[in-house]
This record gives sequence, structure tokens and C-alpha cells, in this order.
Amino acid sequence: MANERRYIAVDLGAESGRVMLGVVSADKLGLEEVHRFSNGPVEQDGSLRWDFARLLSEIKTGIGKAAGRAGGEVAGIGVDSWGVDFGLLDEKGKLIENPYHYRDSRTNGMLDKAFGLMPKRNIYEHTGIQFLQFNSVYQLLSMRLSNSPVLAKANRLIFIANLVSYFLSGNPCAEYTLASTSQLMDMKTGKWSQAIFEKMNLPMGIMPDVIGPGKIIGKLTKKVAGEIGYGEIPVIAVGSHDTASAVAAVPASPDSHQANRGGPADEKTNWAYLSSGTWSIIGIETPKTIINDKTFAHQFTNEGGVEGTIRLLKNIMGLWLVQECRRQWQKDGEALSYAQLTAMAEKARPFAATVNIYTGEFLAPGNMPRRINEHLAKNGQQPIKDKGQMVRVLLECLAMKYREEMNRLEEVAGKKIDCLHVVGGGSQNELLNQFTANAIGKKVVAGPVEATAVGNVLMQARATGQIKRLADGRGLVRNSFSLKEYQPKETTTWKKQYKKRQEVA
Repeated sequence: MANERRYIAVDLGAESGRVMLGVVSADKLGLEEVHRFSNGPVEQDGSLRWDFARLLSEIKTGIGKAAGRAGGEVAGIGVDSWGVDFGLLDEKGKLIENPYHYRDSRTNGMLDKAFGLMPKRNIYEHTGIQFLQFNSVYQLLSMRLSNSPVLAKANRLIFIANLVSYFLSGNPCAEYTLASTSQLMDMKTGKWSQAIFEKMNLPMGIMPDVIGPGKIIGKLTKKVAGEIGYGEIPVIAVGSHDTASAVAAVPASPDSHQANRGGPADEKTNWAYLSSGTWSIIGIETPKTIINDKTFAHQFTNEGGVEGTIRLLKNIMGLWLVQECRRQWQKDGEALSYAQLTAMAEKARPFAATVNIYTGEFLAPGNMPRRINEHLAKNGQQPIKDKGQMVRVLLECLAMKYREEMNRLEEVAGKKIDCLHVVGGGSQNELLNQFTANAIGKKVVAGPVEATAVGNVLMQARATGQIKRLADGRGLVRNSFSLKEYQPKETTTWKKQYKKRQEVA
């Protein structure tokens, strides 16, 4: 069709990286996976790192395949990744070393070190970010306190998705949504926080200029264009933080968008989102930061969104524990699919145990079933031997955590939320979706699964002028992808269990 445009979305997820080809027309958005590759951390000299050279090679391969599939007619390339991690370049623009992975242990104890330099409440007042030990500020602080020669040599810091864009286009930048995860930005101004850099004695001079999502960074360099065999395609700053892209693809109606900006609301218009995957990220869109004693007490994060929005959210240890259990069982000789594990969980006994999934003891990879049972024993509970039972316990605990954070979101926002949109890979877990509806007592709408890549493509189409408003893009999502609704069931039982768990806590 004459009005169709094709875009390449590069999405670096926790388990894999994907290169997707998106096709946008007047009333539809199509998406095709062209190339997939592993993206786990690699161990290097006792540290966990990004295998950056290999990833960049895979990305170029995928771009070449996608461009070929599109007949060379590509309107843009956008890259997204998770937040906080970064690479350091020397004065010649060369990557000094493989970037550290956020699960590396170098940030252990850094929160206390930071609070000794600047009071916790003051840090939050400037940044509005949830305190997680792997945030960029603590990664930098660990390097500074260890007198890192790499930090001393660094001329520029670039966050991972933007680092890929830099090696594609030659132009360094810090895209706003990605930079906002760092706890180095003053979220009230959208600029690097001078107070944070001064109090932590960090080199502010290495930080790149901040640009907004929906801007063109540059074009593929001649060298890269030659490597992939196609022309100098524009490289576009999307919501480079994967959650920002996922939220951009939430299939909420225009009225829903207006309601969360303070407009008229009814039972159909107040919504929250849950980006469900390795991490669970639950939140709402707001027009400005909400930084006060309540958000501080509940540890809500104010991250940058697309189209001038703020994503007020909470990061929760999501399906990581299930993923790690599955990985361990596979090592032990029993390879079970997620579908098999979920089916086993559905048949298991309800509410058999409680695991505090929101704890640092489960952050690092390792033998997760053993660590969960150690956690249960420490808290006076019986160990779990049945695999389906363990998965059910984890899914129930996740759903209960969603209820807790939903209650807090309503308290902070000062309004009732009527619908939760679940997007991302975890939206395929029908048992978890039903548990979530039961726990929160609200309608759950699941889909699209590939929300991050969809949002990536939407913001490219926005940058080229093909889409005029975010609301139009969300309309395309509603028109293009299958969504499934879940209504609450067994709410009395879930309320009792939630109250019981709150009393124990």
C-alpha cells in the first residue's frame, strides 16, 4: 500500500534480543520477528558483563535481514533496552570495556555508602526514583570508591540502547526515558542533577546531552550501511527504555489517556499498566512528577515517558524467580516449558506458602528453588518439593504484590483505578492474569505481547510524522492485536488471604 512505512525495532530484553520489522499503515500495525539472539550476562574476570561486541554483531545481522525483508525501504531504526546499565567511551569514542550488567555484585552496600554522602530523602527529592542498588548512580559510585581506572579514563557515558544507536549512527546521546532510570537526573527539570553529582563526587562532564523520544539521532554511518548492505537509514530515538516503549503501546482509549491527565473519569477511563516479564512494572501515566512523603514512603519511581508524560511506577521482582527455577530444573535434567509449569501450577494447592519476592536475596542468578526453600525455612514455613506448587506460590505472591501496589497507586493518585492493562511477555500467562484480576478485584486486559517492540515502532512513526498523536498510535494497537479480558473471581477468598498476609507482614 502506498501509505505503508516499514520500521526496524531492536529490543534488548533480559533473556533475548530481537530485531523486529514493523509495518504501519493508516489503520493497522504489523510486526514480524526477523532475528533473535541470546542476551544473558557473561562472566568476565569475576564480574557479570554485557557481551557487547557479539550483541552489536547480532543486531547488525538482524538489521540487514529486516532491511532485506523490506526491500531496502526502511523509514527508521529504533533501539530499546532496560535501564540503568551503561558503557564508557574514551576520548577517541572507543568503548573502554564491556559494560557491567546490573546484576553484578559491585553495587552491594552502595546504598548505605550513598546515604552517608547525601540523606536518602534528599536523594529522592531530587530524583524521584525508587532505591534499587543497581541504579546507575550506585554503579558509578562503586567505580569512584574503588578508584576505577576505567572511570578515570572515561570521556563519555552512554546508556545501553543509546550505546547501540551510537555505534550505528556515530552520534552520542542520552534519550530522556532511558536517562530517567539512572537516579542521576532531576526529574522535575529533566536535566542531570548537579546536586547528585556534587554530593557523590561523580564526573558530570561525562554525561551526554539529553534528547526526547521521537527525535532523529542521525543516519547509519557509511561503514555500518556498507556492512548491512543497505542505505543510510535514519536512527531514531524511541522510548529507549523498554518500559517506556511498552507503555506507549498500552491499548487504552483516548478518554483513558485524558482521564489520567486529570480529565473526566468514569469506570472505563481510569487505568493502570503492568509491564509483565522478568520484572513486573506497575504504574500510571501522569502529566508531571509526584514526589512527596507518600511516594517516598512507598518507594514509587518517577520515570520519563513519551509525549511529555511521567511514568509513576514500582519495580517488582517479576517472573525472574519462575525463570530461574525453570533454568535450574533444566540443569537438573527436567526441561519443562512455561506452559507445562503453568498447567502444573493450576492443579496445585492454593495459598500453600508465602514468599517475600520483593527482597534483594533473589536478585542474583543461581539455584533459585534451593534459595526459595531456604527463605521459607527461615520464615517458619515448610519447603516445597513439587515444581507446580512452587510456581503457583510464586504467581500468587506476585498477584498479591500487584494488589498492594495498586492500593498504593490509588492512594497517591487520589483516585480509583478501574482497569489494569497487562502488556509484555508475561501477558501470555493466563493463570497469572486471572490471579491478578482476583487479587486486585478489577478487570485485567492482557496484550499486546510484543508491547515493547510495538511502542518502539509507534514512536518511530511519530518521529516521521506518520502518526500525529500517541492516542492515534494506541488506536492502531487496539485495531491490530488480539486482547483478552479477565474479570475477578473468588474475590472473597483472595481478600481474606491478602488480609492474612498483611497481618503477618
